Amino acid sequence: MPARRATSMTLDAALLDEAKALGINISRAAEKGIAAALTTARAEAWKRENAEAIAERALWIEGHGLPLADLRKF
Repeated sequence: MPARRATSMTLDAALLDEAKALGINISRAAEKGIAAALTTARAEAWKRENAEAIAERALWIEGHGLPLADLRKF
């Protein structure tokens, strides 16, 4: 299990109250939300970092077609 570290957060009071009333583990829910935000941010960073190569590839395909397209059965 990864190391855990205590932190403090400021959360919307109504959301926090409802989550507690429903028995939601706030720390775990926050962890999942942060993990999802990291996944999104990493994907966006990868797209930015590779935008030039992606554009070049799209331009090549536009000019030459898809590689092995003649072998496709659909």
